[in-house]
Amino acid sequence: MSLDAVLARIDSDLPAATERLLELLRIPSISTDPAYKADCDRAADWLVADLQSLGVSASKRPTPGHPMVVGHYDGDGPHILFYGHYDVQPVDPLSLWKRDPFDPAIEDTPKGKVIRGRGAADDKGQLMTFIEACRAFKAEHGKLPCKITFFLEGEEESGSPSLIPFMKENADELNAELALICDTGLFESRVPAIMTMLRGLLGEEFTITGPDKDLHSGMYGGLAMNPARVMTRILGQLFDDNGVIQVPELYEGVPVLSNELKAQWEGLGFDHQRFLGDVGLSEPAGEAAVSPLEMIWARPTAEINGLWSGYTGAGFKTVLPSEASAKISFRLVGTQDPHAIRKNFRAWVEAQLPADCKIAWKDHSCSPAAQMSTEHPAFEAARAALTDEWPNPAAYAGCGGSIPIAGYFKSILGMDAMLVGWGKDDDQIHSPNEKYDLESFHKGTRSWARILAAMAG
Repeated sequence: MSLDAVLARIDSDLPAATERLLELLRIPSISTDPAYKADCDRAADWLVADLQSLGVSASKRPTPGHPMVVGHYDGDGPHILFYGHYDVQPVDPLSLWKRDPFDPAIEDTPKGKVIRGRGAADDKGQLMTFIEACRAFKAEHGKLPCKITFFLEGEEESGSPSLIPFMKENADELNAELALICDTGLFESRVPAIMTMLRGLLGEEFTITGPDKDLHSGMYGGLAMNPARVMTRILGQLFDDNGVIQVPELYEGVPVLSNELKAQWEGLGFDHQRFLGDVGLSEPAGEAAVSPLEMIWARPTAEINGLWSGYTGAGFKTVLPSEASAKISFRLVGTQDPHAIRKNFRAWVEAQLPADCKIAWKDHSCSPAAQMSTEHPAFEAARAALTDEWPNPAAYAGCGGSIPIAGYFKSILGMDAMLVGWGKDDDQIHSPNEKYDLESFHKGTRSWARILAAMAG
């Protein structure tokens, strides 16, 4: 198959491809709000029809929540699965949007043309780059370059409650050699990146109770144990002076990076002073012996996400509070066991409680990290293909966030996942005025065409 003809088709078809994306963006498929259930169904139907127009055997599959879209194309060559999600975040606060979030449009900005609207970058625009690449192959050669399973979800933005049961029930149908995921971005908005490390997430919430009611601090202060004092003392010992987390055995399973990968990351030229300066900070606060980029991508974290106790209203109330509460999250890497860390963290906290205090725990998220092996030849083929398309050489990168689907492909279906995306740091996903650069949409489509051609040989 001629790749040049496919790339030329993508270039000439960009206006029509953009209009198709705008049509999909007009559907308000907000998965978290039951009022938009019919719109989520409508988005799924739209995608089914679009895939069918490419010769894909596609259908809408019911779940207890929003439907999945599954499609199959029985072509030659390797069998890949493509995953994306068609649901979007709510648009609140609506007053901060410069236009109706579901009336998308192409806008001129000082940095170039952008596609403005909810879902433009997360994830409809990204999803459609892959479908448009397939459309170009179909138009030029009458077929897709390899065997492809399409797996499009409608609940990603609401925690994917139906995903794991659906994957388990349909494991044989969904199984492939490799999963492709388009829900990430360019490193520093300029370097094409294949994400090979995703951090896991563990959330904990707890309340320490001392006296059975709030007390007058003049009458009881100094004599009665204050749970806020207990809480701050415990959390103040969560790190040592070098930024090392003090929970026992927490670092078990943290991988040691290869010299080759460290060198590749150093070559990215990450400017941590600018990165911190953008949010009004200047000094790295993590482990002193670890580079800033490694700290974000390949090291575990413990963060205090919320802390409250006593009177917090206007004015002043000299109360000795009955309770103090906190929310703590851990980002996990490598083979760290979130269940073991939960057990050890709780034991570490409880061992520091004084006699007059008790504690109550509330579970939150609990998922391990995902680390993709790059031994599959498709990874190097994809990295070379991306380097051919973009001004900067492609790199293997980590991701400070968590994308559980990548781990589920490994744990449930037994296959690795390749995460490639074209989002930029200023796309404002989940926020008002979300956008997706027209260049990201165009070059993202060309990139998928190059990757598919390379994988197909």
